[in-house]
Amino acid sequence: MRSPKIKDLLKTSPTGQTVTVQGWVRTFRNNQFISLNDGSTINNLQAVVELGKFEDALLKRITTGACISATGELIPSPAKGQTVEIKVNSLEILGDSDAEVYPLQPKKHSLEFLREIAHLRVRTNTFGAVFRVRHAMAFAVHKFFNDRGFFYIHTPIITGSDAEGAGDMFRVTTLDMNKPPRTEDGHINYKEDFFGREANLTVSGQLEGETFAMSLGEIYTFGPTFRAENSNTSRHLAEFWMIEPEMAFYDIQDNMQLAEDFIKYLCQYALDNCQEDLDFLDKRAKEEEAAKPQDQRSELGLIDRLKFVCENDFQRLSYTEAIEILKNSAPNKKKKFQFVVEEWGTDLQSEHERFLVEKHFKKPVILYNYPAAIKSFYMRQNEDGKTVAAMDVLFPGIGEIIGGSQREERYENILKRVRELNIAEETVWWYLELRKFGSAPHSGFGLGFERLIQFVTGMTNIRDVIAYPRYPGSAEF
Repeated sequence: MRSPKIKDLLKTSPTGQTVTVQGWVRTFRNNQFISLNDGSTINNLQAVVELGKFEDALLKRITTGACISATGELIPSPAKGQTVEIKVNSLEILGDSDAEVYPLQPKKHSLEFLREIAHLRVRTNTFGAVFRVRHAMAFAVHKFFNDRGFFYIHTPIITGSDAEGAGDMFRVTTLDMNKPPRTEDGHINYKEDFFGREANLTVSGQLEGETFAMSLGEIYTFGPTFRAENSNTSRHLAEFWMIEPEMAFYDIQDNMQLAEDFIKYLCQYALDNCQEDLDFLDKRAKEEEAAKPQDQRSELGLIDRLKFVCENDFQRLSYTEAIEILKNSAPNKKKKFQFVVEEWGTDLQSEHERFLVEKHFKKPVILYNYPAAIKSFYMRQNEDGKTVAAMDVLFPGIGEIIGGSQREERYENILKRVRELNIAEETVWWYLELRKFGSAPHSGFGLGFERLIQFVTGMTNIRDVIAYPRYPGSAEF
């Protein structure tokens, strides 16, 4: 039989039963007390070694980071903060760890340092908690949609289309780029490439997702996406995960309601299922906040923020209303914004979004009806001729966490927009054709999974909520 997990042992009533536990040593004190963790919980199990019972040579191998197997009696623990411990009868070293060179010592390490040893950082309390929460959130995503009758669709990672029209895409090729084949006019001849055309890593599964919504009704995708955007910030990654539902017969109002219901569900799921990890992360976040200047501190703790999201309706307002609020705000008038808001049509920055959420409304905000000029070609054009039925959900500490829209279902309208933006029609012919055969009103949105995990865990840098972050200049591990 496999050894029980420490998470389960800590909830077991001790009756002197013999158990075997396997895990990694966090500390070994006084040649007696082994603090053991197997990753199943943030809490450690204490294994007590009787003095003189084992050879010194064996005990010297019980170092921080070593992997061991311990068998003994599960007994009540007199130690503070734990209910059970193991009285060890036999010990086996499964994997040694040289204490002189093991980089994770029982002390506080900076997040910057831990990124340099990303293959080991998940053994720390912080990253163990973050990735257990990440797992819970991924499960909750699937549960939310499955329980509502949505179908999970796997959209392609390699694509010939640019869903966002931004051009920041990673190219996929098998050509010898030192001596690529050329056309008569000197351009690279991608007809000789693997796919017979230019291909890239996807920036979004939305376009393909829409085709399935036009048959299955309600679908969602959840997979990796890629942006070759040279943005070296705490909010951007070159490789990240996106959740993208697409729904037939939803208008912009339906879309906003689903987004609000979805994010509230995820926050409540974390509160209900990740309490121990959230308690630790909440304490950690409070320590970080205490080190900031008073005017930069968050008014709510991590757990309080999650509860606040679950218990309050999101504020909904149009882009036009938001611009007026921003134009008349004290930070804008005093030119404290890095990007001063002067006129309608301005593309809102994170500082503007966070002001609306954190200072003005003090709750999550859904903005809708953005200027068409700053939004993508596929968004439904409103009757005013200048805005589109787009919507963004804005959160404290992050800014935009969800972006979506009602999609343009009218063939002539979307064709006109494609031509206005000089998008090659041959790359989206199938997407346009979808509007010719049984087109229907439909909507969808995208949630950046890592930004969600940032909010739920309180981590301030997006590189600390994904296993191996990819960003400009870094593809380590």
